Amino acid sequence: MPNAKPIVIVTRKLPDPVETRMRELFETRLNIDDKPMTQAELVEAMKAADVLVPTVTDRIDQSMIAQADKRLKLIANFGNGVDNIAVEAAIDHGIAVTNTPNVLTEDTADMTMALLLAVPRRLIEGARILSEGETWSGWSPTWMLGKRIWGKRLGIIGMGRIGTAVARRARAFGIAIHYHNRRRVDEATEAELEATYWDSLDQMLARMDIISVNCPHTPATFHILSKRRLALMRPEAFIVNTARGEIIDEDAMIKCLESGALAGAALDVFEHEPAVNPKLIKLARAGRVVLLPHMSSATEEGRIEMGEKVIINIRTLMDGHKPPDRVLPTLAA
Repeated sequence: MPNAKPIVIVTRKLPDPVETRMRELFETRLNIDDKPMTQAELVEAMKAADVLVPTVTDRIDQSMIAQADKRLKLIANFGNGVDNIAVEAAIDHGIAVTNTPNVLTEDTADMTMALLLAVPRRLIEGARILSEGETWSGWSPTWMLGKRIWGKRLGIIGMGRIGTAVARRARAFGIAIHYHNRRRVDEATEAELEATYWDSLDQMLARMDIISVNCPHTPATFHILSKRRLALMRPEAFIVNTARGEIIDEDAMIKCLESGALAGAALDVFEHEPAVNPKLIKLARAGRVVLLPHMSSATEEGRIEMGEKVIINIRTLMDGHKPPDRVLPTLAA
């Protein structure tokens, strides 16, 4: 659209600096109330916009893309993952898809490490004793005993940027690093982390004290921690998931936790978000799991950087060039 600002529709409330800049550059329609858009509202937005800026909670499937107006040229996802978008269908329809990679690595790794500590050391249970006004009679040699993490074996599923950042943090805590990945990482990284590569996920799961899920959600990783694989884990083991809930068979994991086949779990993501299984909440109240509302990447700095990437992708496309964070079907799968 020469000599005209593109119409950009944003599906959720973004940080103020990001929204201000977007309004300066584009004809931007914001979601001031931050109310999630319905499927019908998303379709209407795709009929009216040159650019749609959804978030990871907006599901944009093939049937919705088929209803988009020809003016829609870009779906600029405010998020790293694009499993919420039918990428191949969008590209077939002449719509580019972008994401915001390499922004949330350190924030997510920080939270993963916090959760890795929180479960074995019973941090939430201890904090609740004081915050909820329970009587504390003082220090005792046998009260609130947790598990030492120094010297434990951490198995990382997905040794990409976030998995590697988690490994660096864990290594500083004296934890032995093991990992399973589609491809082995380079020798220098392995040497730095003293990391052991497992070609067989099954064999790794059977030998770890802690499992950290850090791979993307794709058709290949859906329920990669299946009922069968969860049964391979040691009863003393913990699971930490800051990736996507769909990677774990949640029902099977809950049964393992209830039966004592797993020692605990720390989850920032859930299979049916925003719904959280009531059985998980019950386990959390019993001190068996730690639950967070998908906040591992929630820092002011990270969200602003994400918005800046969205803006760059929009401007680049509207200037007639390929956006730097363009997603291709082979990368989304």
